[in-house]
Amino acid sequence: MEETHALFETRRQKMLALREKGVDPYGHRFALTGSVAEVRERFAEGRCECIAGRITAHRDMGKSHFLDLTDSTGRIQVFVHAKEVGPEAYEIFQLLDMGDFLGVEGETFTTRTGEPTLRVKKLTVLSKSLRPLPDKWHGLADVETRYRQRYLDLLANPESKEVFKKRIAIIREMRRYLEDRGFLEVETPMMQPVAGGAAATPFKTHHNALDIDLYLRIAPELFLKRLLVGGFDRVFELNRSFRNEGVSRRHNPEFTMLEIYRAYSDFEEMSAMVEEMVCTAAEKVIGTLKIEHKDAEGNVIRTIDLTRPWRRAPYRELVNEAVPGWFELTPEARRERCQEMKIELSPEMADFEVTQHVFEKLVEEKTFNPCFVTHCPTELVPLAKQNPNDPSVVDVYELVINGQEISPGYSELNDPIVQRQRLEAQAGEEIQKIDEDFLAALEHGMPPAGGVGIGIDRLVMMLTGAESIRDVILFPHMKSRPADFKQ
Repeated sequence: MEETHALFETRRQKMLALREKGVDPYGHRFALTGSVAEVRERFAEGRCECIAGRITAHRDMGKSHFLDLTDSTGRIQVFVHAKEVGPEAYEIFQLLDMGDFLGVEGETFTTRTGEPTLRVKKLTVLSKSLRPLPDKWHGLADVETRYRQRYLDLLANPESKEVFKKRIAIIREMRRYLEDRGFLEVETPMMQPVAGGAAATPFKTHHNALDIDLYLRIAPELFLKRLLVGGFDRVFELNRSFRNEGVSRRHNPEFTMLEIYRAYSDFEEMSAMVEEMVCTAAEKVIGTLKIEHKDAEGNVIRTIDLTRPWRRAPYRELVNEAVPGWFELTPEARRERCQEMKIELSPEMADFEVTQHVFEKLVEEKTFNPCFVTHCPTELVPLAKQNPNDPSVVDVYELVINGQEISPGYSELNDPIVQRQRLEAQAGEEIQKIDEDFLAALEHGMPPAGGVGIGIDRLVMMLTGAESIRDVILFPHMKSRPADFKQ
């Protein structure tokens, strides 16, 4: 800590020295002739160029200095010599450190080793860095620091930056896929008077002017269905949703969902669309349908095969594969069997929840290649249509990849009477949690429809090989700790 404070103070004194020389250490607009990548691409001897970036390397050769300037597009070498820039500018240059932002103007040349380089004629200080950057040779290994100070992670670990570039590209491809098929992107409220669309604990707030309690949405589903009622036949929303629940390598309280609704469709048609859309994004962004997941040493621990067609199997069939004869057991015998298999249960779990727990532990967590789990128990999905041939199940799928649910899809329930009964059964004594306006919308008539949700964070984890959701969210939520940044 003392060493850090000393470095900070040394750099602060250099910043003050710049001010004394009449130099603003936090400069203004700098006119560029192009990005680093553009300058390198059109590189030719003797061109006049103006570039800017962060100093990421410095080789001191007395009066001659070679620097690396890095921007978001790449790195280029610049050459600074005392005679070329003049004594005043050279004094200013000597007050710079690694991590500072610098603008330079000069002429391009190629060194004896063949390195494209800019010979600096004029330099401009753009921003003084008071704290040193992580050592680029060792990266930023501390996981907690990587998450808490993502800016340092992005500077020190190029592979982290690549993950987020891929995330951006994946979302862009999915948006393009939907727009090319006539879907309209919409926005629905993030603060809602009733938290609906999923069974989860919401974050609660209060609006002073209206004097009402509001909830951060746990899902946009009920508002998107209102749009189906209103005549928007194909809609999607890339949304941030919030759930006031546990944090784990698969859960963050704030997360990104893609929800899609299509009138006159069903869960089977929507599953085919999701399969095609994910494979399209994988091929265009990742470049393959065989996704390797590696351990910390770089060894491949599994390869996920997205080659189509993906497996489709009923929920009961998969549970029976994991525990033969499960559905012939009595509820009491099922609990005993769970005890034998060391699957922990809570006393208040209903029988269907016991089965779901077995499914999660023995099927979902062990399924890595894509599998559409279809026809789940009615109690699990109150917003989906019952199967016409078996009312104990609903027409849904749960897409499982990489040991976790990536996407649920429904044949949406549009019968307002049945929907009310389902919501009342789910709410129990807390009838105030029922969204009466949503039910009123259904009573005006909603077309049959298919709907899906896709967990973008989990999808990006699967496609990039990340093992924690925190590796694919730029600023994940962390437990607070005493501030240690003050000098």
